[in-house]
Amino acid sequence: MRQTYFSGLVTTMLLAACEPPPAPARIVTANPAFCAQVHATGAKLSEHLAPVALQMRTSTGVYPLEEGDVSMVARAWLTEAAEHTIDVQYFIFSADNVGLIAVDYLLRAADRGVHVRLLVDDFMLEADGDELLALDAHPNIEIRLYNPTANIGKKLPTKLFNLTTNFRGFNQRMHNKTFIVDSQVVITGGRNIADEYFDYDHAYNFRDRDVLLLGRASTDVQRSFNVFWDNSLSAPIASLLRSTVTRDTATMYGYLHEYACDPGNFWPQVRERIKAVPVAFTGILESGALVWSDSVTFVTDAPGKNGGTDGIGGGGASTDELIRLIKGARKSVTIESPYLVTTSVSQGLFREVIARGVRVRILTNSLASTDNLEAFSGYQRERDALLAIGVEIYEFKPDAAERRVVMTGALQTTLDYAPIFGLHAKSMVVDDNIAVIGTFNLDPRSANLNTECIAVIRDVRVAGNLQRAMDVDMRPENAWHTTSDFNPDRLVAIGKRFKVWLRRVVPKAVL
Repeated sequence: MRQTYFSGLVTTMLLAACEPPPAPARIVTANPAFCAQVHATGAKLSEHLAPVALQMRTSTGVYPLEEGDVSMVARAWLTEAAEHTIDVQYFIFSADNVGLIAVDYLLRAADRGVHVRLLVDDFMLEADGDELLALDAHPNIEIRLYNPTANIGKKLPTKLFNLTTNFRGFNQRMHNKTFIVDSQVVITGGRNIADEYFDYDHAYNFRDRDVLLLGRASTDVQRSFNVFWDNSLSAPIASLLRSTVTRDTATMYGYLHEYACDPGNFWPQVRERIKAVPVAFTGILESGALVWSDSVTFVTDAPGKNGGTDGIGGGGASTDELIRLIKGARKSVTIESPYLVTTSVSQGLFREVIARGVRVRILTNSLASTDNLEAFSGYQRERDALLAIGVEIYEFKPDAAERRVVMTGALQTTLDYAPIFGLHAKSMVVDDNIAVIGTFNLDPRSANLNTECIAVIRDVRVAGNLQRAMDVDMRPENAWHTTSDFNPDRLVAIGKRFKVWLRRVVPKAVL
């Protein structure tokens, strides 16, 4: 009880202290004529997919998205090509540069008659309530917030009440990330909607990974989105922010269009890449880079995962599937997880497979690269135990050479240095023939609290490509190999090491 109460106080202090950063300054130098040309309607999505329409009925096309700008450009192009629906589900949707431009694209799609549904977790949403209501007022846009107990429409006393009366429920968040267009094409994986997930932040970015899925598996992803959308935990924004004031939608929509038309905000180089996607997509189809598989499974937790106020419960569909896959390993398990907070259960699982001769390698963040000191503290407490079991541990470097490869090209031309990078990819390869890409962090929060989703791809080619990408991330120029005799904590300033030490009072169950 003392640990739970203390964790509640810590969470409350974080809530009170974490004010969202200001949105980019509303200064624009847009060229309306140029912007109209940029957003000229091209071929519809069904026309682009026509060559593979028959394959999509029975198989799933798989194309990993390693680079941030490629993943961003893919979303932009799909939004412009959408004909009927766009369903967007994220844990974080920031009102920064990438976020504002993303909203502008969704708004333009809605103006064309596309039905847009946006489902975002309430906890980390960085947006003004009036702006959300203005967007929701569009006849083709609907916005809902998942588990709205901590942020939008809540003042601090209400947050405190929700936290203290239902600590577990307050901490249950929707960590799923899906982007679905016309129920046929899906992007899922580690990236949220914010600058740092697409390599656009000038100080700190993430080494992340998504996967593009075409065809059969998209049906399961669409079904999952509908379940979350219809669940009682997903509240329409209008029910949380009641107002009799008529929204000035014209002013807000005009600002979004002008902001996205400003070349200082939305670089011409990126626009050109979006315009070139149809040609690139055709090349991907013709080259065979898009891998077709009859064995792609989308696994998702249910809304309200392990609900209740008693704190009892654990696991979920995603947790159970990952355990099953690791238990079935015969040769090797390679994992990338930004947060590595193990328990007796996960340690026992690794001990069991290593005893059978399975090689287990895990890449996680170093103290130098992490964005989450609480989670690193949980990892730090069990690092020696993992090494004793026989797990091979690698810790990502903040100045990893690989960041120069995955960085957004346009950003590199404007900076004479490379920002710090931290790991955010959540991936796994089992026995060189099963690939997993999703939202699941190897920690108790993903296992028992947050809803998560993973794409499980049983294909030698996809698994081999993912394994090679992870091997590159573990090279000496990109990561430290941590052993019982060496860890890179000592290379970090004493101030940051002390801050991590202070976090040891936070129980691992909420990390």
